[in-house]
Amino acid sequence: MSEPNYAGNIIVSLANLPEFLRKPILQKRLSEFFSMPEADKKEIISNALQAGPTIQFDRFATLFKTWLEVLCELTEEQRSTMFRAYIEEITCHPEKIISFNLDGILSVYLTLNEDQKTVISSTIRRIVGSLDGELKRRIGLLIPQRAREEIGI
Repeated sequence: MSEPNYAGNIIVSLANLPEFLRKPILQKRLSEFFSMPEADKKEIISNALQAGPTIQFDRFATLFKTWLEVLCELTEEQRSTMFRAYIEEITCHPEKIISFNLDGILSVYLTLNEDQKTVISSTIRRIVGSLDGELKRRIGLLIPQRAREEIGI
């Protein structure tokens, strides 16, 4: 990619911020995301998947948990838009998820409270359930068994 990864740079910067700054900035960036054209959304998702594995995992885990918590505060439609965009990018480019610590990501998800886990898992189940057979098969191959069991897919 010849263009700078601005979204990736923002993600790295957010990961290094304290909670009291990280959460409101992340909320604002997410609200901006939903008003962007589809091409920009795809680019941001692609850049985020590229930047994620470059962040030290303890910082990434903190940022990921904040992101999940903020997503729980959004509408179902917004959450679906976000997760669907990530699922589509991952199923089209599975190599982007390989560098992630998926067991660590699952452990972050498991630290959410029960209501938050229910909100996240029901959105993901609904999206995966709506995928066509081939995409559903691909996502099933990419998500570790334990995560599929925890989420219920």
